[in-house]
Amino acid sequence: MLGAVPTMLLFLVTVAAYRFLVHTPLTRVLQERYSKTQGAIENAAAAVAAAEQKTTEYEERLRTARAEILRDLHEHLEKVRLESEVALSQARAVAQEKTVAAMASIDDSMQVARQELDGLVGELSAEILKRILPAGAASSQEQAG
Repeated sequence: MLGAVPTMLLFLVTVAAYRFLVHTPLTRVLQERYSKTQGAIENAAAAVAAAEQKTTEYEERLRTARAEILRDLHEHLEKVRLESEVALSQARAVAQEKTVAAMASIDDSMQVARQELDGLVGELSAEILKRILPAGAASSQEQAG
């Protein structure tokens, strides 16, 4: 047994040296690595959450901008439609006035033409009678008429 004491002491010194030189620094390095890895994972998760939040904000801003653009477009189209209706009604009114004026002008022209025709009818009938009837009958007709 006495011969085993130096082996035991050497074993204990080896175990103590192992714990002091290898095990403790290795454990410390593994803990640091774990904490750094875990911290990186947590940081990545926080970055992902922030990115999702910004994405949500951007999507909301995009929706708002699209809605505003559509509202502005609708207002513009409504304004254009109203302006078109006003222009169309003005054009119709002008066309109606021109039509009424043209119809009045045509009526005036017709009355003037009728008066001229009435005047020519008398002359033409006298001319026709003069040419158709003999000369003596025409003069007696003129005296009678």
